[in-house]
Amino acid sequence: MADGTGGAGAPLGCGGGEPEVSDSLKTFGEVVKAFRKRARLTQEEFAPRVRYSAPTVASIEQGRRFPPPEFVERAEEVLDAFGALRGAARHLSRQPGLASWFRQWARLEETAVSLYTYECRLIPGLLQTEAYARTLFVNQLPPLGDDQIEAQWAARSERQRLLRERPNTAFSFILEEHLFLRRTGEAEVSQGVVDHVLELAEQRNVEVQVMPLAQGAHAGLAGPMQLLETSENRWFAYNEGQRGGLFVSESKEISVLQMRYARMRSQALSLDDSVSLLRQMRGAL
Repeated sequence: MADGTGGAGAPLGCGGGEPEVSDSLKTFGEVVKAFRKRARLTQEEFAPRVRYSAPTVASIEQGRRFPPPEFVERAEEVLDAFGALRGAARHLSRQPGLASWFRQWARLEETAVSLYTYECRLIPGLLQTEAYARTLFVNQLPPLGDDQIEAQWAARSERQRLLRERPNTAFSFILEEHLFLRRTGEAEVSQGVVDHVLELAEQRNVEVQVMPLAQGAHAGLAGPMQLLETSENRWFAYNEGQRGGLFVSESKEISVLQMRYARMRSQALSLDDSVSLLRQMRGAL
């Protein structure tokens, strides 16, 4: 699952229950909008002043995105909000479409300077195409309703903006070769995933390595993992299972996971060889 949304980065599923309606996020968004209009600023004029894109501002005002701490502080100053935005932000507790046990990690992702992911089960949520994600949702048990599927895709799609909007964040992905060979969905779904991953791998801040089937034993056999580094240079880890996730903050445990991830980087194919293998698989699918 790898993102608490039901399938290697799914918005819910895995014991998270149904997507929760976020009244607090909607309320915060309305407060931001009111102060922005009071300042006679459009979203396009306001966005560069808080150093976020206009679509991100729109998502926050609509209650669809959890506001990063930096946004709250900059908006407070730009809009001269009398402390109202800081106060409202303290009461935010829900993110629609994300399982409760994943939200702490999702908030850290918003401002991480490094994010490392190893997956051996499914393509990570940040790298999934819509067709791939919907294939996972449709086959989820217990079955999901149409509204739940739409909520889960909306949450996953929202998370994926991290790859577009955080060019200074270093993203590293180590993916097992068999993830691309499983043929999840129709052939065009698998082909689309490979094309999408190849496209993302062209970004300067995104590294994709494939762990080849021929590698056999390697340092990641104990299961998937995610590691991130905050802007304060603190490290955290997250491991997700069938019905929940484990947030790791203890330095000794994180050190072990860092050691394993570093070893896997040397055991997986190089960046160039990984791209070459993906292109070969694309032609064979």
